[in-house]
Amino acid sequence: MKKKKIGILGSTGSIGTQALSVISELDDYFEIEFLTANKNAKLLVTQSILFSPKKVVIVDDSKYIFVKSELESYNIKVYSGSTMLNDVVQNSNSDLILVALVGYSGLLPTISAIDSGKNVAIANKETLVVAGKLITEKAKKNNVKIIPVDSEHSAIFQCLQGEMRNEIEKIYLTASGGPFRGMNYSQLQYVTKEQALNHPNWSMGNKVTIDSSTLMNKGLEVIEAKWLFSVNTDQIEVIIHPQSVIHSMVQFRDGSIIAQLGLPDMKLPIQFALTYPKRLSNNFKRFNFKEFNNLTFESPDIKTFKHLKLAFDAIKRGGNVPCTLNAANEVVVNAFLHDKLKFHQMSEIINNTIEKAKFINHPSLEDYIESDKNARLIAKNQIK
Repeated sequence: MKKKKIGILGSTGSIGTQALSVISELDDYFEIEFLTANKNAKLLVTQSILFSPKKVVIVDDSKYIFVKSELESYNIKVYSGSTMLNDVVQNSNSDLILVALVGYSGLLPTISAIDSGKNVAIANKETLVVAGKLITEKAKKNNVKIIPVDSEHSAIFQCLQGEMRNEIEKIYLTASGGPFRGMNYSQLQYVTKEQALNHPNWSMGNKVTIDSSTLMNKGLEVIEAKWLFSVNTDQIEVIIHPQSVIHSMVQFRDGSIIAQLGLPDMKLPIQFALTYPKRLSNNFKRFNFKEFNNLTFESPDIKTFKHLKLAFDAIKRGGNVPCTLNAANEVVVNAFLHDKLKFHQMSEIINNTIEKAKFINHPSLEDYIESDKNARLIAKNQIK
């Protein structure tokens, strides 16, 4: 059987490492074309020795000599610098490229993948938040499949298999509610970084975990869902589901609802994206209904968790506003992680940044790049 060739952008992060774990269990089905990392040179070297990619990229130029020397005895080409991400994507023979980069950094490599006609498994929701219209138009033009990896969007994607000719009435995006579910705004003023990083259900990278605690992650997913599934914003509803068993649902125009269920384990949607359209056997722990006899649902508190409303407002305004929202959010999350902001201050700075930034109704790629840069400056200037 011909193996599927996989390239991974961001192999040393949470999604990338879990993807390689999945691939290691299914090595008869896959081979690795390339791996990339930002700064984690030691892990990149370890992964490269284990999976024998043809090429690797370490974005941090200062780590190039180390990676090059460690892999000198292996038949692996080593490159450095962010521009090489686009180059390795365009010049690989990958059947599928997993975009597991964090934040805005995924935009240009994803565009490179699509422009070169390669199918994309996307775990980088920010790319579609920043430039969803541009990305989906390019994918259609180049006949490229975009397969979602996020558990919620994977759930929707799975619910739609065999239903493509049936009209979607509503999408229900489920959210755990994060570690601060049930708190009021006053209480949020005293929460700590350590508490925010302690997610009740999921094991994720720091940035996504903080976004989950503010509900910005769900806001970004709303914007991503709009573009992935060609629906209007008013067709998307966020539901708090603390058990994280139902990963999302689709309601059709006859009122029927199809849901995708499973334990909160990112390896399941990762495997589905890698093996699509096939479902391959695995040894993951199975869901047991008898262990979950109380599945609950509630509305999100958007007065307390203001990030979610900011995201809905941003996609309703359209243009470059979601790009501005994302840039400001990346700045404040980084500041919060470095103890330069309090939890409740993040939404204030994001809102102020959107108000101060220039609005562009029909942005080009260059406009997105400039909007991202300007929004970061505006946000950083508000942090003392």
